[in-house]
Amino acid sequence: MENNFNMVAKTLFGFEELLAKELRQLGAQDVKKGVRNVSFVGDKGFMYKANLGLRTAIKILKPIKTFQLRHEDDLYKMVYKLPWEKYLKPTGTLAVDATVHSKVFKHSKYVALRTKDAIVDKFRDTTGKRPDVDLRFPDLKINVHIDRQRCTISLDSSGESLHQRGYKLATNIAPINEVLAAGLIMLSGWDGQSDFMDPMCGSGTLLAEAAMIACNIPPNLMRKEFAFERWQDWDVDLFETIEESLLKKTRDFHYKIIGYDKAPSAVRKAKENIKNAHLDDFITIEHEDFFKTEKPVEGRLHMVFNPPYGERLAIEMEQFYKDIGDTLKQNYPGTDAWFITSNLEALKHVGLRPSRKIKLFNGKLESRLVKYVMYEGSKKAKFNN
Repeated sequence: MENNFNMVAKTLFGFEELLAKELRQLGAQDVKKGVRNVSFVGDKGFMYKANLGLRTAIKILKPIKTFQLRHEDDLYKMVYKLPWEKYLKPTGTLAVDATVHSKVFKHSKYVALRTKDAIVDKFRDTTGKRPDVDLRFPDLKINVHIDRQRCTISLDSSGESLHQRGYKLATNIAPINEVLAAGLIMLSGWDGQSDFMDPMCGSGTLLAEAAMIACNIPPNLMRKEFAFERWQDWDVDLFETIEESLLKKTRDFHYKIIGYDKAPSAVRKAKENIKNAHLDDFITIEHEDFFKTEKPVEGRLHMVFNPPYGERLAIEMEQFYKDIGDTLKQNYPGTDAWFITSNLEALKHVGLRPSRKIKLFNGKLESRLVKYVMYEGSKKAKFNN
């Protein structure tokens, strides 16, 4: 179809396969995995759909030109040549961000500045007017990616990172990023067909993402704005049609989603965020110290949590991780427990053998998502049966 174009969805390390699967399920064509990104083909309506509906994407970029850079001047010349009037009014506003892996260019800020200069000069030379820079709410956000000698200029259709869903009003000391939270739950294989628990729920991010996955609610419905809403070809009717079609695919959920935290302030914040996300019908949050609790439901329990790492919260690590293992072993039979940690040393103190370990990054911290299976009764009895 002639209205189709190439796009790139950026993601976190380790989520490429999840994102590729999400894109295929939404209806993307020609899906190809990269490192921290997945490329695909779709039309304008699909670009809107990807921004609204993808749980593990951080940005959706629309590449408009790729070229080779041999000398420093090539960047300015090639950017100047592009038909910027198609994308921006002479009196509009723009922002440029850049990522650079190159011997010719050392600094991403310099690349962003030269790109901005070329666009501004082009408008000034052809119209006598020039666009201004607006880093917060530009009419056009431009992304420059230089990998060795290859430069790609893209329009950023998302604007603010897509992890900013819009439901979180209150956060704690070490909040988990919403995209990371959604990815952890998806990697854990949770499908909404059992009870779910986060025993150290903080500001409630894992609970909210779990509820949206269970009910198939598009994650970015509550965003205040996407960058494409300021583009010259913005089609509000098409956007509303796409939004409606995604909302028709939501589904019922018949289990419980439970959150615990031992800090009263965290419980308050989590409740506020869950209410703001309109998910309080599905989620209950209680003021509990996980180490003093027992499994609150019959049947299989699916647990995903993000324990403190000791990076930003002062705790006695070895004892803390030993307590996690003991509590799971003694009080949580019939539970699949998953958690992420960057404290690889502390993992040794859990005292249980993980059945899975997945390498991820939480921000810049190399981490592991680990799974512990707690059997009903003893493991030996289970195998004898």
